[in-house]
Parts: sequence; structure tokens; C-alpha cells
Amino acid sequence: MRSGAFWAVGVLLAGVLVAFSQGRTPLALFDLWQLAWAVLQGAPPPNEQTQTIVLQIRGPRVLAAIAVGSALAVAGAAFQGLFRNPLVSPDILGASAGAALGAVLGIYFSMGVFGIQMAAFAGGLLAVALVYGVGSTVRNSDPVLVLLLAGIVIGSLLGAGIGMVKVLADPYNQLPAMTFWLLGSLSAAHADDLPALIVPVALGTVVLLLLRWRMDVMSLPEEEARSLGARTTALRLLIVAAATLVTAASVAAAGIVGWVGLVVPHLARFLVGPSFVRLLPTSAVLGGGLLLFIDTLARTVAPVEIPLGILTALIGSPFFIFLLRRASRGWT
Repeated sequence: MRSGAFWAVGVLLAGVLVAFSQGRTPLALFDLWQLAWAVLQGAPPPNEQTQTIVLQIRGPRVLAAIAVGSALAVAGAAFQGLFRNPLVSPDILGASAGAALGAVLGIYFSMGVFGIQMAAFAGGLLAVALVYGVGSTVRNSDPVLVLLLAGIVIGSLLGAGIGMVKVLADPYNQLPAMTFWLLGSLSAAHADDLPALIVPVALGTVVLLLLRWRMDVMSLPEEEARSLGARTTALRLLIVAAATLVTAASVAAAGIVGWVGLVVPHLARFLVGPSFVRLLPTSAVLGGGLLLFIDTLARTVAPVEIPLGILTALIGSPFFIFLLRRASRGWT
């Protein structure tokens, strides 16, 4: 189990080194070491160009990739345990669709970058609040199943709203911006935008980590969890709220980045087992490291930057097929 956690940390550290060293201007590891040592010593940087590239250009993007990858992975692990379904991802309750609708509305009304991010963030939270409101009106049914079905229905409705806004948008300016945003990217990551991403991600992640012992109980059937003394309704609401917070913040900053929240929790479960005590921290570390690798690949593999959503789908789709083949064997 400990070796699995070390593997996750190793992936993150390797991802950081690759992200800082690779790009249009490659940097040697020795140059990175010299800059890090100078910063720690409070000395002038040995190379101003290296300092500019690392601290002002790649630094904010690396932090954003770690935050987004960690948030989606933690949210995916939480939702998979809560819904007791290995094929659940962070957008199951409509957070991604709501954030996408908020973003395309922000683009349609010509808001600035910050306004678009805030509209996406608010859209994601409101979408899940609507799902939870609809689910709470249904009585005498399995609450987990009701939430799942309500999320699918509301997500479909929000998707129709996105399509309507795209039809009404200017096909020369607004529509390309909407399409590119929906495909996911960290190209717009800037130091000034990091607090709006890191603060809600850190808050939601801390809440989920504090609840990780109780989440083991919540992964049991409803009656069994209650018999063990768990306040299932309050815990479910708190877990959904925290996972939605980190998902909405991630989608607001990076657009729709699929598959991370589905694939990473399974990889973490393979490394450290199903207990959320180890699963959540490992998912957070592994998610940040893997998205760093994918983002580095997105900006270096071709003359133009490839949207993250395309690369994550290319990687996640084969893994999804693998999950389908194993579905009949059960899930632990």
C-alpha cells in the first residue's frame, strides 16, 4: 500500500519536472536546479530568461494543472464511492454541464475572462443544487438512484441549453471561442486567476479528506450505513457539495476535461486499495501528476496546442472499454 502512494508521488514529481523542462523553449534540469537553489537562497537568478519562463509562464500553468487534475480525481473517487458505481465521473450530477452553460452564456454576452469563469462556476453549483432539489422531492425511493437519474435528466436539459446558445452565437467570433472552451485547455492559466481556482479546490478537497473515514461507510448500502450510525442524508449532502465545489472550480478554469475523474480513481484503487483513507489522497496526487503529463503533451506534441479534452478522451476511452470488460466480475 505504501509503495502505491510512493508511485503516485513519483508520478507527480516527474510530471512537474517534465512540465517545467519541456516546451517551445526546452530547459535543462540543471538550469531548473540552479533557479530553485537561487530562489531558496534569496540570490539573484542565474538566468533571467529561465526565471521568466518558469515563474511567469509555466509556473501558473503547472499549478493550475495540478489543481484541476487533483480536484477531478478526488471528486471522481468521492462520487464513485457515494453512488457505488465504478463508471461514475465528476459530471454525473450536472456540474460540468452547468458550468459549460454558464461559460457559453458568458462568452455570448461578451464577458471578460474572469466573468466567464465566474459564470461557469456559478452555473456548476446551480446545476447540482437543481439536481439535489429535484431529487429531494421524490419520496420512498433509493436516494442514490434518484440523484443519479435526476443528474442525467438535468444534464441533458443543460446540454440542450448549450446547443441553443451555440446556435444563437456569432459564428465568426463567439462560436469558435465556445467550441474551444468546451474542449478544455489550460492555455489561459495566469497567476492572477489561480486564487479563483485553488481556493475552492483546496476547500472542497480538505472537506472530502476530513470525511474519508465516513465515506467508507457511505459506500455501503443505505440501510447498512444507517445501522452503523452514519447520518447518511447529511453526509451525502456534504460530500456532494464538496465534490461539486471542486468540479465547478476546475471546469470554470480549464473547460471540460473528461475522463480524469473516471480513470484516476481506478488507478489509485489499484495502487492502494479501496479504502478512502488512502484512496482520496492518492487520487489527488496521482490526478495532478497525470494531468501535468497530458497538459505537457498537449502543448508540445504538435505545432498548435491540442485541447485537453481530446487527449484525455484518447487515453480514457480504452480504459473505459477495459472497465466494461471487467464489469461482470464485480467491483471492490
